[in-house]
Amino acid sequence: MFVESPARSHSGVPWLLADVVLVIATIGLFIAAIGNESVPFVIAAAAVGLVALAITVSFYMLQPGQAGVLMLFGAYRGTDRTPGLRIANPLYSTTKVSLRVRNFTTTTSKVNDANGNPIEIAAVVVWRVTDTAQASFGVDEFVDYVETQSESAVRQLARTYPYDKWDDSDVTTLIGDTGEINDQLLAELQDRATEAGVEVLESRITDLAYAPEIADSMLRRQQASAIVAARVKIVEGAVMMVRDAIESLERGTDEHDSIPLDTDRKATFASNLMTVMASDQPTSPVVNVGTLNR
Repeated sequence: MFVESPARSHSGVPWLLADVVLVIATIGLFIAAIGNESVPFVIAAAAVGLVALAITVSFYMLQPGQAGVLMLFGAYRGTDRTPGLRIANPLYSTTKVSLRVRNFTTTTSKVNDANGNPIEIAAVVVWRVTDTAQASFGVDEFVDYVETQSESAVRQLARTYPYDKWDDSDVTTLIGDTGEINDQLLAELQDRATEAGVEVLESRITDLAYAPEIADSMLRRQQASAIVAARVKIVEGAVMMVRDAIESLERGTDEHDSIPLDTDRKATFASNLMTVMASDQPTSPVVNVGTLNR
């Protein structure tokens, strides 16, 4: 495991001014060496010029939200996170790593959910680099690593949970428990991305649907389930209303307004009223011009 450590570096502005002075001095010494044909002046000009060149190659620039990973002959020597013109050992090589927040949208994948139904799913992942040493040396190409692991995590999540449930059981589903599903995806991604020195800030399911080959069948199944649930509610309400109506007729406001009903009349009244309230088609009343029993 590689752990990020601060690099030994300095602000490059003072050294830039010194470098300019040394370049001017080098030019002056060369002019003096040519005019006087003096070997010491040539040696002095070459020495000053080498120092100026060493300072020049030691400069590197960092933008805000960017870090520089410094290495010496393949050995890690620290990370510089200070933006601006910087200077370090001229033998150091600098690799710049972005610390900015990035987002990645996975491709829409066709997988089978926990019930074996083919679904299409995609997610967006928001992440950033927090440990430049792990990002640079822990994995090969940390950007590709995060994208590949995101694709794998989304597929694994889709196989773990069903798309939807068809009863009142307490089952976590992809379509019904989006908050819990997104939290689970975030935890899974963070567990995989730690090795790359990456922090996953957010993950959300952005595309979720049945595969086209079963979409029509599942839609009809959902419609049938909704109709059955609605009819159950209607029948329950109708039963309560019929019971209250019969009790109100028999009780009345006083003893003169009460209408006593025998068992046959209660059955006939309940049947007619249930037909009117529970039917999904308009009812046609039938006028009884004879007795109640014929």
